[in-house]
Amino acid sequence: MHKPWNLDLSERYGYNSSTKTHTMWVNSTDEPLEEGSDTDPRTEMRWKQEYSSGKHMWDADVYVPSGTNGADIMQILRGKHPSGTPATDIMLRASSANGGTLKRYTDAVIKTGIYNTWWNLKVAHDADAGKIQVYADDKLVLTVDDRGPATRYFKNGVYHHGSGRAEARFRNIRYWVK
Repeated sequence: MHKPWNLDLSERYGYNSSTKTHTMWVNSTDEPLEEGSDTDPRTEMRWKQEYSSGKHMWDADVYVPSGTNGADIMQILRGKHPSGTPATDIMLRASSANGGTLKRYTDAVIKTGIYNTWWNLKVAHDADAGKIQVYADDKLVLTVDDRGPATRYFKNGVYHHGSGRAEARFRNIRYWVK
């Protein structure tokens, strides 16, 4: 788990065992992951399945409460990548437009009406072919190229670039490898 460096995990993360729901939140005024870092605050699950080849898919039901604006809720991070290349292959950001909208970074719309309802998100990455596919409620909505060779891992939670509080909830999280 990644969280503000100066807080206990329980101050930004909760797990409900009866509903099997992971809830992560962060405030825009929170500290970053590491003391002295200039990155934005976050509370995220960092998947330990690092990979540089093969087919991988992250799958979960997602709930984003209204008011969450400017927070990345899912990403493929390029943990080890050539100098001068981007740190991420894809980031999916929640905004307040249209009852809550999820976009790839700030451009391609993945889904609108995401606030205050459960829905399914899948992100599949074929690292050998260099392709990422995003599915909303089991419908393919986006196919993009990754950003070249790297060792990667998936993350989900809230990485906040906005103001106020950001929150996301996840259940039925699955990680697939083929």
